[in-house]
Amino acid sequence: MSTKAGAAALLFPLAMLVASAAPAAADPALLKDLTAVLILLAMPCGEVVSAKRQADNDHIATCKDGNRYRVFINAEGRASAQKL
Repeated sequence: MSTKAGAAALLFPLAMLVASAAPAAADPALLKDLTAVLILLAMPCGEVVSAKRQADNDHIATCKDGNRYRVFINAEGRASAQKL
């Protein structure tokens, strides 16, 4: 497993624990975790400024630069992101 994939696999579930404790848009820890996941997945973002929870382990992240991503856990249990 690559370092990026390993770190992303560890960070995203941690972010999901934080997400269950407070609304996603207002939780700075979740925004930081989503930013880290996008960086590790080499997605251009800069910084996540808001996030909307779609389902368990599934968020829509909006970046400071205007990019939006669906950040989720895929069928293999790894963090993934799709540009919207």
